[in-house]
Amino acid sequence: MKKTYRGSCHCGAVAFEADIDLSKGSTRCNCSFCHKNRFWMTLVDIDDVRVTKGADALTDYRQAPEGKEAFLHLTFCSRCGVRPFSRGGFLPAIGNAFYAVNVATLDLTDDERDAIPVTFVDGRRNTWAPLTEHTKNM
Repeated sequence: MKKTYRGSCHCGAVAFEADIDLSKGSTRCNCSFCHKNRFWMTLVDIDDVRVTKGADALTDYRQAPEGKEAFLHLTFCSRCGVRPFSRGGFLPAIGNAFYAVNVATLDLTDDERDAIPVTFVDGRRNTWAPLTEHTKNM
């Protein structure tokens, strides 16, 4: 069941609310960007995220996989550098545009965080298939 969570960047310049069903799980990816940022995401319908503070402090970085168009807006706080979420276009699995909310930026208790199922995926090879090995450092 969806619940409204609040989140923010490190310095507090950017704050947001998101309606998320964390029991549906989250994703850790090994693509170079997610791996280097230690990005832990949950996909959320674009209508379920609201920036409540600091939209003007967000900076947009776009990078396209080799041979493809840039699909994601990799947003981060221009003051502290934390990436609270990314925004993407239409995703068939969601049926709409989406946000990839950074779970680490949500105001959660340790118990809430520990209960979130995590799927590790192979973005490094662009297969996005589930990984069962080499996930310890993701």
